[in-house]
Amino acid sequence: MKKWLLASAASLLATGAVTAEDARIGVILGFTGPIESLTPGMAASAELALSEVNDSGAFLTGITLVPERADSTCIDAAAATAAAERLVTTDGVLAIMGADCSGVTGAVLSNVAVPNGVPMISPSATSPALSGAEDNGLFFRTAPSDARQGEVLAQILIERDIGSVAVTYTNNDYGKGFADSFEAAYAELGGEITLTSPHEDGKGDYSAEIGALASAGGDVLVVLGYSDQGGKGMIQAALDTGAFDTFAMGDGMYSDALLADLGGDIDGSFGSVPWAEGEGAEAFSALASKAGFTAESSYTRESYDAAALIALAMMKGAEASSAAVAANVLDVANAPGEPILPGELGKALKIIAEGGEIDYVGATDVELGDSGEAAGSYRYYEITDGAFSTVSFK
Repeated sequence: MKKWLLASAASLLATGAVTAEDARIGVILGFTGPIESLTPGMAASAELALSEVNDSGAFLTGITLVPERADSTCIDAAAATAAAERLVTTDGVLAIMGADCSGVTGAVLSNVAVPNGVPMISPSATSPALSGAEDNGLFFRTAPSDARQGEVLAQILIERDIGSVAVTYTNNDYGKGFADSFEAAYAELGGEITLTSPHEDGKGDYSAEIGALASAGGDVLVVLGYSDQGGKGMIQAALDTGAFDTFAMGDGMYSDALLADLGGDIDGSFGSVPWAEGEGAEAFSALASKAGFTAESSYTRESYDAAALIALAMMKGAEASSAAVAANVLDVANAPGEPILPGELGKALKIIAEGGEIDYVGATDVELGDSGEAAGSYRYYEITDGAFSTVSFK
């Protein structure tokens, strides 16, 4: 069996050095665009799981899993669709780890995955609208829906005795869905929303948007956007004008790049991000460190778990095929069975080969409902001395 190494993925793509024994897995993420600082860690995490399966020597006889990267851009549905079509029709991928942002994920699902019968497991598409998507049983996600995150962020604000907020969100499926969920939960808990205003990514000046939000008032500005684009721009404009000095942020704002750019200027701000703690998270952190990258970034754990589930579902179905993935993801993700942590994929493959059952716990304590969605947990964090610090998990 040909060994695949993470470091050689680029050369494989460049040379087309693949064999009839290769089972290709799409890794479609926003390598450019508003979350481009997050996706290298997400891709490395997914590819780490595939490498672990290959290196175990226990996968389907004669089959090597090979990642094929493609750029979703996060925000351009047409570009993401074209990239996914190339993955399916040219590269022949059997399953997709991705996409990342909710709008492009929905576009890839409806335009490419469903027509071609290719399953997708997204590590980060969190829009509540995806829960009702027509997916023919092909869509799964290891990150929880923002229907839950909106409730969590609202609870955090109430716990901090913040009674009124202004809200800005990135003007797409992710931002709108998150904002709707947050507004409903915050109002139900007794909070007042002075103004909700969308913002567009890619602008050079957000002073007009901030001016309107500042005029409406509010103790805190809630920013449901992207750390590499409009969300950061809104915060910078607020700081420049003195309109707001404290920000409550959603998962798209959690990045080291934001801290590098704004540093101590946003001390005291806080937010929520899907996260995990415990034995599985610790095991994944150790694996990532050994592989030469940090696990302490958004959606790295979920990406490892998504790729691992694809491989384990193939093993359960006894073949490297799209049908095997779609039919067996829920079986390998949930009880009953032997609990499986990061670093134990070879063990899982052997159990399946011997006719046993596994319960993939993974890095995020995976448990998927009948619709293929994760319940998940959230890290409530605060920015202190220019760094993220954990307050609690919810």
